[in-house]
Amino acid sequence: MAKKKAPAKKSEGYIAKAPIRRLMKKEGADLVAAEALDKLIDFLEKSAAAATKDAIKVCKADKRKRVTAADIRDATR
Repeated sequence: MAKKKAPAKKSEGYIAKAPIRRLMKKEGADLVAAEALDKLIDFLEKSAAAATKDAIKVCKADKRKRVTAADIRDATR
């Protein structure tokens, strides 16, 4: 009887790989390497975290709790 393989280590990321792979293919990539996909997801997560932190600063300055689309827009400019 063959040994069972250990389950693959899941990343702690929040962004799923399949939608990003589809987006890359839609933009013209015929084949997408797993490493390239991981790098892009890492970049997107870091960018989203930075934008969120900046948006929260805007909210706190305005004495609000809710982050709005306008806050994100201002944070990403």
